[in-house]
Amino acid sequence: MTDRVVCIGECMVEMAPQTAPGDYRMGYAGDTLNTAWYLRQLLPVTDDVDYLTAVGQDAVSDGMIRFLTDAGIGTTHVMRRSDRTVGLYLIQLAQGERSFSYWRGQSAARTLAQDAKALDAALSGAAMAYFSGITMAILASDDRARLLDRLAAFRAGGGQVVFDPNLRPRLWDATDTMLQVIIQAAAVSDTVLPSFDDEAAWFGDVDPLATAARYVAAGATEVVVKNGAGPMLVQCHGDVTHVTPAPVSNVVDTTAAGDSFNAGYLAARSGGTSVAAALDEAAQVAAQVIRARGALMSLDRKALRISRSLIGASA
Repeated sequence: MTDRVVCIGECMVEMAPQTAPGDYRMGYAGDTLNTAWYLRQLLPVTDDVDYLTAVGQDAVSDGMIRFLTDAGIGTTHVMRRSDRTVGLYLIQLAQGERSFSYWRGQSAARTLAQDAKALDAALSGAAMAYFSGITMAILASDDRARLLDRLAAFRAGGGQVVFDPNLRPRLWDATDTMLQVIIQAAAVSDTVLPSFDDEAAWFGDVDPLATAARYVAAGATEVVVKNGAGPMLVQCHGDVTHVTPAPVSNVVDTTAAGDSFNAGYLAARSGGTSVAAALDEAAQVAAQVIRARGALMSLDRKALRISRSLIGASA
């Protein structure tokens, strides 16, 4: 049987800086879309990677659909809205670190969870559903509850739910709401992929182990705590694994570092790779990505010292 992953969230127009000052390149990106992009490159070609979102019916939305299709990402469950369009963000870089300006108030993706039947149709037959804190942040409260309800049912039916908290306080009306919803999302998830810097800043975690313990207490069975260039930690069924990634030189742009790491880890684990090996493989993927500009790039799969579980690497 072909496995299918459904990534849920917002794809946006990305304006990424180029070498010349004031020169920008238009592309498409977004946290869960970035992970879908890299999953498509890393998973076996027999697996399907679908994207669940909503877009407009204008030319830029048509271009986004073509982009997803050309990348091999399924668009069957992308909803079209006649009264909305897609969001846009602009990246600014300073010594490899990025900051963002957003225009997304009327993004069609904010309506992606208005129909429970559409959500169930997208999840039907899938092996994994992947979503993020940004997915939750852009939704109205009733739509958040609807999405979590359908993901809980998907998990109860044997599907794997994966969640990246991706804390972005500016997207939320109140910090308390953000923290509450993040824990609610973790409670319906098998795997949670937080970043320690964010968790320490907003939940007050004293170390990565505290982050892992909090999400395990919420209901997750596998928690991967990313930690920049520092030691990473995974708590899985009571076992704790630490891995320190190799140093990365020539960092150009850290956009999509965590998103690509998530793809590397999930692809490796889906192929039966151990936690420690999956962390190493994920770090290799992210290291490639942050040496290039923009969120999305074609991976040099031959340069990745990865296990045979990542079938795409043999190409």
